[in-house]
Amino acid sequence: MHAATTPARPRPHRRLRSIAAAAVLAAGALAPAAGATAAHAAAPLREVMFVGNNWEGTADVIKSSGDFARIGRVNVVPDKSQRLTAIYLNPINLAVFLGIRATAGEGHDQLVDDLYSTPDGSALVASRPSFGDVVSIDLTTGKVRWRFAVSGYRADHMSVSPDGTKVAVSASLGKVVHVLDITTGKQLGSFATGDKPHENIFTRDGRYILNMSIGNVETDLDDPSQDWTKGDRHITVADASTYKVVKTIDMRSRLDAFGRKDLSNAIRPAVLSPDESKLYFQVSFFNGLVEYDMATDKITRVKTLPKNPATGDDRTTFVNDSRHHGLSMSPDGSRLCVAGTMDDYATVVNRSTLQEGPLVTASKPYWATVSGDGRACVISESGADQVTAIDFGTGQKITSVPVGDHPQRVRLARIPSTWTGTPG
Repeated sequence: MHAATTPARPRPHRRLRSIAAAAVLAAGALAPAAGATAAHAAAPLREVMFVGNNWEGTADVIKSSGDFARIGRVNVVPDKSQRLTAIYLNPINLAVFLGIRATAGEGHDQLVDDLYSTPDGSALVASRPSFGDVVSIDLTTGKVRWRFAVSGYRADHMSVSPDGTKVAVSASLGKVVHVLDITTGKQLGSFATGDKPHENIFTRDGRYILNMSIGNVETDLDDPSQDWTKGDRHITVADASTYKVVKTIDMRSRLDAFGRKDLSNAIRPAVLSPDESKLYFQVSFFNGLVEYDMATDKITRVKTLPKNPATGDDRTTFVNDSRHHGLSMSPDGSRLCVAGTMDDYATVVNRSTLQEGPLVTASKPYWATVSGDGRACVISESGADQVTAIDFGTGQKITSVPVGDHPQRVRLARIPSTWTGTPG
């Protein structure tokens, strides 16, 4: 199948010192969304997927495999009136709020970015960009349990520790990552990053956190000659117990050494191989992916993926500088799944050959994750308000499920087995 030819809607649009050090960069391809704990014995839990509907401020809960049927919905902004009042009474907060709407929000408020469940499955924890916070929503009452306001008024991507007890959130305007106790919302520590911290990844042993800063993606200064305006973009590696920065990696020199001075060093979604030897990532403006060997500290391969003929090369039309945004890997490490955001398709890529499979038509796919049974890649189609499952083995579409307005992040989670929705 070829990529769509008509957009679904208009777009406004060095070597490491030791093997132990190499592990600093490693992370599991898919960290557990909530981490099993003894608390699970008290209440039977079921595995599901949370789908964050960014422009709507809701989260759809769907089955994690099979037919991916919708189970229920959570209102992630039950305190919306209170938050808006506080924002409008603070001139700085209001300026940021309106700025988010006009830039990253494409004319909309960004009400839910990333989301996970607590270890006991009793609450949903979400980052809310426009409200500049992280909240915990009780899945029984639908009320806010706790709220943490991030530095700089805008919250972004999150990651949960392998044991499910800590959640790391990027404060994109504060140039910092906050690490919180996922149950209480108390800050356990924080560390400084580059400009506009974005993706966060815990290492598989939970010892380190990697943060990718993407720089200033909200401007139209997108020509390569203006790259210097984008700011400081690098990977920050921090100790997940002391929250001290132990290493920084700027991919600029690595890309240059590989002969790709044309590629941005702003790392977007990233995933590691099961043996933690390779890092695969997307970069701003590029329709493809990069392979990085962590032991040799070198770029080893770059894969360019097809362009949609209907998608122009005007970088200012790419949503937040991301031509492709969404990357996951099958549990056995044999396949990569790519969300070709601005090219309106998703495809499964053979990791050995980097050959892409069928181009599955999708409307502005914004994220890619792995189903609960590991058999499928699940993408969010933000342009069609649905999530779509694609078979890792065949590369073909399995099914699509309707969700709310502008779905973005999709995460595995655990909730009570009898849950069907929250009030309101």
